[in-house]
Amino acid sequence: MVQSHLLNTIRSIIGDKISLNDIVAEVLDISYDAAHRRTSGKSKLTFEEAILLAKRYHLSLDELTTVTAKNMVAVEKTQGISNEKDLEEYFRNSTTSLLGLSKLGGKIVYSAKDIPIFYLLQGDILTRFKIYVWLKLLDDSLTSKSFIEYQPSLSLLEEAKRLGKVYKDVPTTEIWDITTINSTLKQIHFYFEAGMLLGDDAILLCNTLKELVPKLLAKLRKSPSELKIYYNELLLMNNQVLVTTKHSTTLYVPFTMLSYFLCADKTTTKQAALYFDKQMKHSKLLNDTSEKEQNRFANKMLKKVTALKNIIEAETLLDFQ
Repeated sequence: MVQSHLLNTIRSIIGDKISLNDIVAEVLDISYDAAHRRTSGKSKLTFEEAILLAKRYHLSLDELTTVTAKNMVAVEKTQGISNEKDLEEYFRNSTTSLLGLSKLGGKIVYSAKDIPIFYLLQGDILTRFKIYVWLKLLDDSLTSKSFIEYQPSLSLLEEAKRLGKVYKDVPTTEIWDITTINSTLKQIHFYFEAGMLLGDDAILLCNTLKELVPKLLAKLRKSPSELKIYYNELLLMNNQVLVTTKHSTTLYVPFTMLSYFLCADKTTTKQAALYFDKQMKHSKLLNDTSEKEQNRFANKMLKKVTALKNIIEAETLLDFQ
């Protein structure tokens, strides 16, 4: 029953011009004949094969079954990360997911507790610093390494930049509050105070952050813009992400650093969408506000960056003297 429902759903997504057998053969890496046996019902899909097909089209196996319980939902967990190779694979999988989302006409709503990861992956010093911070907390081999001692692999940086580029092509709505920038500022200050980040590098990171904010404003001022930013002055965000396509909706709930629980339960995602809508109703859509309001939003964050930069410069000067 589930196999039939899954394959029929995929068939409705791809349409008549694409062969379902070809899709099953490609996704499962099996022969055309083996794919035909599965689509015709002569062979059963394994649980792992069903997951692969469902993931390809952002479908929920939980919704394809008739077994549900009130107030209980099935979730999927994204991969864990404990070293550079894991992080590189995380970037690669995220890029593939976003590319698939773009093809399906998908949209993203992002509750930005922290600066969305995609803005931090431009291949500059901020990219290297964020990779350092993430792996410093996840990879035991980096425990005693300072920022200047750590050099991420070229392949890791390339995958990071690739992910950052793909994000700009997906229609996205982001909800920011004035604390969204705080986490990155705290990390810069913490590692500077701990002696793991040189003063010159800390100042350069602050300058890079100051360049990021006006770039953000320039992006939302484009007409038409794939980016909408809401400024919420009332609530703190939580880094939840709602991904919607023509055929499904998935809620990403933070689990551990860089990992998420994925929930595609219709009732849950509908409730999440309603909550996001309420947040946006109590926020300012910066795209539609005056330049004065947009600059007011940006200046609040830039003042924080400037304050941190002044502290670092003062402490660096005192240490020198």
